[in-house]
Amino acid sequence: MPTNLPSGRDLPRFAGVSTFFRFPRWEDVPDEHRPLDWALYGVPYDGGTTYRPGARFGPRAIREQSQYLKPYHLELDVNIAERLSMADAGDAPVRPYSAAENHGAVAGWAENLPGAGHTRLFAIGGDHSLAASNIRATWERLGRPAGGLPVLHLDAHLDTVDEVWGERHGHASPFIRAIEGGWIDPARMLSIGIRGPLNTPADLAFGREHGIAMVTMADLDAGRAFEAIDVWRSAVGETPVYVTIDIDCIDPAFAPGTGTPMCGGMTSREVMNLLRGLRGIRIAGADLVEVLPDRDPADVTALLAAHLVMEVLALDAVGRIG
Repeated sequence: MPTNLPSGRDLPRFAGVSTFFRFPRWEDVPDEHRPLDWALYGVPYDGGTTYRPGARFGPRAIREQSQYLKPYHLELDVNIAERLSMADAGDAPVRPYSAAENHGAVAGWAENLPGAGHTRLFAIGGDHSLAASNIRATWERLGRPAGGLPVLHLDAHLDTVDEVWGERHGHASPFIRAIEGGWIDPARMLSIGIRGPLNTPADLAFGREHGIAMVTMADLDAGRAFEAIDVWRSAVGETPVYVTIDIDCIDPAFAPGTGTPMCGGMTSREVMNLLRGLRGIRIAGADLVEVLPDRDPADVTALLAAHLVMEVLALDAVGRIG
């Protein structure tokens, strides 16, 4: 069923209850319109951060900025509201004082949303520790596929550090936990946008040893990214892919509102074009993380984050045509 969206020409976009993209609230969707294609939900949690906190307010900021986005994607020629049924499922319960407890609470809540096997999960954060929770829930809802899910990862950091300050569930560790859990397949994981400086080259050792394909910004600049993407797409085939986007994959000139900014990243246009170039991939679930509104002048980072959520949904929608 298509998503029933209010027209901005009938109900102004600055009016009404703020939900992601003005999608209906989860509880307002009639039973006859279920199961939905997507449940979008916020994870207002930043207890796993290692530098600036504040991403707990990211879901609210992205909801607000998403009010202006319209459902028709010009470049992919698809209307997501006509192709997909979507709702805002609210915010997951969070445990602010324990990263491990928060992981379990979010994963358990998301796993038990109705529509398992059909309704995909899009988690919006919040810090990157939530990726492990949403990946785990996605894997469970898809019937625990053997070998784990392929992953497309856009980030400045690889996020496979075992622990920081004794914490093993922080935002530096979601993918090492997901690999250990068998929820993702590191041999079919592609990380794009990686750049330094690093604490030590050993920060990349786990990823390399487990077969994660890394595309650094130097690779992008030299034109080597396309070959890596082609190899990854060939390995993935028709298997649904989990997409995880840390907003710091983008240069802080375009996305200043984040807790661990890293200079030398992609521009807004570059990251959008990269995603559009992946037309044809199937999507299992997704997250977008690390928007920090307190460091976000004129809400430009939250607005960009909303656009990137739209890009992922449009990729899914265009893949359903025909």
